[in-house]
Amino acid sequence: MATSNTDRGTTSHVFLWSDGRYPCSVYEPMKSINLLKPDAESLWDKLDHYYRIVKATVLVFQSPTTGLFPTKTCNENPRAKIHDSLYCAACVWVLALAYRRIDDDKGRTHELEHSAIKCMRGILFCYMRQADKVQQYKQDPKPSKCLHSVFNVHTGDEVFSHEEYGHLQINAVSLFLLYLVEMISSGLQIIYNTDEVSFIQNLVFCVERAYRVPDFGMWERGSKYNNGSTELHSSSVGLAKAALEAINGFNLFGNQGCSWSVIFVDLDAHNRNRQTLCSLLPRESRSHNTDAALLPCISYPAFAVDDEALYSQTIDKIVRKLKGKYGFKRFLRDGYRTALEDKNRQYYKPAEIKLFDGIECEFPLFFIFMMIDAQLIGVAARIAALFLLTWAAVKGLFRGHPEQVKEYQDLLDPLLQQSTEGYPVVPKYYHVPADFVELEKKNPGSQKRFPSNHGRDGKFFLLGQSLYIIAKLLVDGLVSIKDIDPVKRFIPPQDQRNISMRYSNQGPLENDLVVHVALIAESQRLQVFLNTYGIQTQTPQQVEPIQIWPQQELVKAYFHLGINGKLGLSGRPDRPIGCLGTSKIYRILGKTVVCYPIIFDLSDFYMSQDVMMLIDDIKNALQFIKQYWKMHGRPLFLVLIREDNIRGSRFNPILDMLASFKKGVVGGVKVRVDRLQTLISGAVVEQLDFLRIGDTEEPPEFKSFEELELPKHSKVKRQTSTPNATELEQQPDINHTDWKNKPIHEILQKLNDCSCVATQIILLSILLKREGPNFITKEGTVSDHIERIYRKAGSKKFWSVVRFAASLLCKLVDSLAPSITNVLVQGKQVTLGAFGQEEEIISNPLSPGAIKDIIYNKCNLQDEREAVLQQELVIHIGWIISNSPELFNGMLKIRVGLVNHSLNLF
Repeated sequence: MATSNTDRGTTSHVFLWSDGRYPCSVYEPMKSINLLKPDAESLWDKLDHYYRIVKATVLVFQSPTTGLFPTKTCNENPRAKIHDSLYCAACVWVLALAYRRIDDDKGRTHELEHSAIKCMRGILFCYMRQADKVQQYKQDPKPSKCLHSVFNVHTGDEVFSHEEYGHLQINAVSLFLLYLVEMISSGLQIIYNTDEVSFIQNLVFCVERAYRVPDFGMWERGSKYNNGSTELHSSSVGLAKAALEAINGFNLFGNQGCSWSVIFVDLDAHNRNRQTLCSLLPRESRSHNTDAALLPCISYPAFAVDDEALYSQTIDKIVRKLKGKYGFKRFLRDGYRTALEDKNRQYYKPAEIKLFDGIECEFPLFFIFMMIDAQLIGVAARIAALFLLTWAAVKGLFRGHPEQVKEYQDLLDPLLQQSTEGYPVVPKYYHVPADFVELEKKNPGSQKRFPSNHGRDGKFFLLGQSLYIIAKLLVDGLVSIKDIDPVKRFIPPQDQRNISMRYSNQGPLENDLVVHVALIAESQRLQVFLNTYGIQTQTPQQVEPIQIWPQQELVKAYFHLGINGKLGLSGRPDRPIGCLGTSKIYRILGKTVVCYPIIFDLSDFYMSQDVMMLIDDIKNALQFIKQYWKMHGRPLFLVLIREDNIRGSRFNPILDMLASFKKGVVGGVKVRVDRLQTLISGAVVEQLDFLRIGDTEEPPEFKSFEELELPKHSKVKRQTSTPNATELEQQPDINHTDWKNKPIHEILQKLNDCSCVATQIILLSILLKREGPNFITKEGTVSDHIERIYRKAGSKKFWSVVRFAASLLCKLVDSLAPSITNVLVQGKQVTLGAFGQEEEIISNPLSPGAIKDIIYNKCNLQDEREAVLQQELVIHIGWIISNSPELFNGMLKIRVGLVNHSLNLF
C-alpha cells in the first residue's frame, strides 16, 4: 500500500522551476505577517481577525446539506472523514465560545454555534443511517460490521466498502461522543428526540468493548506493516475511556432534559479500558513502539491518562523518537506520502517499511497539539489558587511549561504558508523529494523538506487549520482551557471537585476505602447454624422490602436500555455485570434492589464449585473494588453463603473467611459487616429510570433470590468429611478404546447396569460422538445425562469426571476473553492447542465465541479434558500477569498447551 486508502489512484510529481529550484507550494511562506495583534486592539477586532480566518479557510468548505467538511478541499473530491470533520466543528465551536464574551456580536455567536451543531448532527445523520451496522457490531465486533468512518460530504452516503477501506476506527466514534458531551455542556442543543438518545446509548455499548477490539487506528492502516491487519491501539482505547468517563450519567438534552435522556455506562467495562490503556502505554500497539496519535489521547482533547508519571513517560518517548524540524513523524518507518511509496498498491509488501526509514514525512500538526498541551499551566495555577492546593498538588496539574508554548510556536511559524488573502495555512506534511532521498538517508536531517500543499492534497488541510485556530485562540487569551473543556477533563482525577452532572455517580475519590459487607444466608436453618459460631447473617426474607437479585437479572433489566424498534436496535447486549456494578444499589420500577457478584452464581463452569477458589475470588474481588472504586459513597458487597459451602472439608476454610470479615480485614482490605438495612444509607444508588412502563405495557418480570424452603425444625447436617463415595472414587472398569466400536445396544446395557460415574461418562462420550446429543437413553437425552453426572461429580469433587463432562458439554468459563486480553496488552502472545499438535497463535483480543471455537477444535485431539484444563490455566495466567507482570519478563509467547504438558510430567 503506498498511501492512505483515501488517496489511492493519485500520482506524485516533483517538478522544478526554470532556475532549477524546487517549488515550496502554491502559497507563499509566511513572511512578515504578525498574527499577534497589539495589546491596544479591541476584543472585537481580535475576534474579527479569527472570524475572517475561519470563514475563509474552514467554513467556506462546509457542506450546505450535511454540514460535513471534506477531507480534501478540491472540488472533485466529495469525501468527508468523521475524524477531520469533528475537529473542524470543534474549531468553529471554540470561536463561538470566544464570541460569547461580546454582548453585541452581530449574530456571529449564533452562526458559529449552529455551524458546529450542523456538523455534529450531520455526523449523527450518517451514523443513524447505519443503525443496522451498530446492531450487528454490538453482537459481533468485526471490521466488516462497524460504522463507516468516511462518507460522501454532500449526501452522507457510503463511499468505500469494508474491503476497500479500514473503517473500524474506535477513536473516531469515541471522539464524536466526547465532543458531543463537551458541546452540550457548553449550552448547545444537538440531540432532539428519544430516537437519537437511544442511538447514542447504543454507540456507548459499542465503545465499551474498545479494550478488546483491534481496529485500524487513527491512521487507518492498522498494523505498522500496513498489511490489512488490525491491532489494539492505545490511542483508540484511551479515547474510548475518555468518552465513557465524560458521557457517564450525562443528560443529552442538557439543562432541559429529564431522567430518560440520561446515558448509562458500564463502569466495569470502563475500568477494563482504563486497565488496558495503562498496560499498553507508553506503546501505541504491538507493532508501533510509539506514535504521534497518542498526543490527542493523553492531552487535548481526551486527557485519558490519570497517572502523571505514565503521561510524562509517554510524551517524552513521543518527543524523543518522533520530533523533527518540520513537525512530528506519525510513527517510525511511516511510508505515507514519501517519495518511495507506491501509490498504486493498497498494502505494503513484507519488510517494505524498511525503505522508509529516515525519510518519514513530518507533520506540523503535532507542534500545534504541543502548543495546546502547554496552555494547561496557566489554568492549573488559577485552579490551585481557587482550591488553596499545595504546590505539590499544583505540580500534579501541570502538563507543560510556559516556555513550551513559545518553543513550539517558534518551530511552527516558519513552517506556515499563507493564502492569497494573506491568511495562515498549515501544511499537512513536509516531505523529502525523490532526488534527495539517498542524501537524507546517508545524513539524516541534512536535506530540506518541502510542504505538501502544492495542489495534490487540495488547498487546505482542514484538520491542521482547525487545531491551529484553537491553539491561537488559547495563546491570545481569547478562550481558556476551561471554556473548551467544560466537563473539566483537563484536571487530573485526584484533584477534581464535584462536577455538575445531575445523574453521574462517578467521582474522583482517593481515600482509605472501607467496603461495606452484608452476609446473606441461603436459609434460616443455615443462619441459626452460623449463629452458633458467632457469625451474624440475614436471610432474603429478613432484608425485605429490599430485593436480592443475581447479576443476570440486572442484565435482563439493562436489556431494556437503548431499545428502539424503529432503528432496529435491541438494547444492551447480554454482558455480565462486574464487581463494580454489583456494588451499587438500584431503584427499579419502585423497588430497591441489591445484587450479589457473579462469583456467587451457580455457574455452568465447575470452577465455581471449588470452595477454595471461591474464597480466593472473594478476596480478589474485594481488592479489585478497593483499587478501582471511584464513586461517592461506599461499595456494598454481598456475600452469599449456601448450605453446600459448609459441607465436609469445605466448612473450616469458609468459617475462617467469615471470621476475618468479623475482624474487619479480609485480604488486606478493610471491611465493615452490618445489617443490609443499615449499610444501604451510605451506598451509591443508581436510578434505572429507562424502565418506564406505559399503561398498555406489561412490566418485565424479574426473579429475585429466594430463601431456601426447608422443613421448620430441620437442622443443617455438616459431615466432618466427604462421605464415602464408593461409586465415585473407584476407577472406570472399561477402556475407551475397547468400547468405542461396540454395538449401541451393548453400550446402553452397560450404561444401565453400571453405577460408576467414571465408567458412565466414558460410555456417554462414545454415544455422544456416534449418535449425537439428542440420542435417548434410559435417563433421557445423552446431553441431559452428561449434565446430571457433571453436577453430581462436582458436588463430590470428583474433578476428573467433572472435567471430562464439562469438555463433552463444551463448557466455557466466564471472563476467558478478558484474561487473554490481559496477557496480550502486556506485549505477549498466547497459543492454545494440544502439545505436539498444531497450535493457534492469538495476537489480538478475540470474542468468547471465537475463543471457544479455537479451544474445542485444537485442544481435544489427545485428551477430552485438555480443553477445560487450558481454560483454567488461561484464567490463572491472566490474573497473575495483571498483578505481577514482572514474572513474565523476557517471555514473548505463552504456550498454554506446553504449560499443561509440563504439569502432567510432575
